[in-house]
Amino acid sequence: MNKNEEIKRIVKEKYSQIAMAPKQVSGCCSTQDTAVDYSIFSEDYQQAKGYMEEADLGLGCGLPVEFAGIKPGNTIVDLGSGAGNDCFVARAKTGENGKVIGVDFSPEMIEKAKGNAVKMKYDNVEFVFGDIENIPLLENSADVVVSNCVLNLVPDKKRAFSEIFRILKPGGHFSISDVVVMGQLPAKAQRAAELYAGCVTGAIDRNEYLDIVASAGFTNIKIQKERQVDIPDEVLKNHLDEITFNEFRRKVSGIFSINIYGEKPVN
Repeated sequence: MNKNEEIKRIVKEKYSQIAMAPKQVSGCCSTQDTAVDYSIFSEDYQQAKGYMEEADLGLGCGLPVEFAGIKPGNTIVDLGSGAGNDCFVARAKTGENGKVIGVDFSPEMIEKAKGNAVKMKYDNVEFVFGDIENIPLLENSADVVVSNCVLNLVPDKKRAFSEIFRILKPGGHFSISDVVVMGQLPAKAQRAAELYAGCVTGAIDRNEYLDIVASAGFTNIKIQKERQVDIPDEVLKNHLDEITFNEFRRKVSGIFSINIYGEKPVN
């Protein structure tokens, strides 16, 4: 198994565990079995129209739907849809004449989301199993793509943004919340599986992230919101040896939650 496949296995395993576990306060990509609380990443959804408490597992790092410019009748795709929270908030904006498709690669999350959709009595929200590096949707099929604290977990981010570009209609756009860093993660930190599933070591440098988005062909790229997140030393020390921890603090000048927007050109 190569490195990228191993990363995917780790992330899928963690999210399947979260889907099956009793709900508890967690946070962006929280690893519940290690009692790590990443709630410092997440933002409050409770005032959002369409919010469903059972679908909110506290795994996000922003409010991408809030910035997505969704119009009634739009087709929305949510990548890494989890238990369906962002899909239901998006459905409140696109309305009964629109369509919302959630994509996730955890079968347990898909089943949880489908159950929540039944409870919400939505017939225009669906959830499909799929890999963000190979999205199982037709090209030029989405008006808007959203994602909440998921792209940082994808090993091949260039491939992921290429896929987002492919499925968007000309003139469509994305609104994505994600985690980035200022600086460079130490090699040993990048191999820390628990931190990867906890949204830390999957993050890349902010400027590199923006370069990847631009290289995929997107235009009018902008940061809609940005806030710095402080990862407590005790969290890092749980997963890094002292030398790697010190190198982490020396090389990484900041960890940020960002909401980024980009458009697919008409021509």
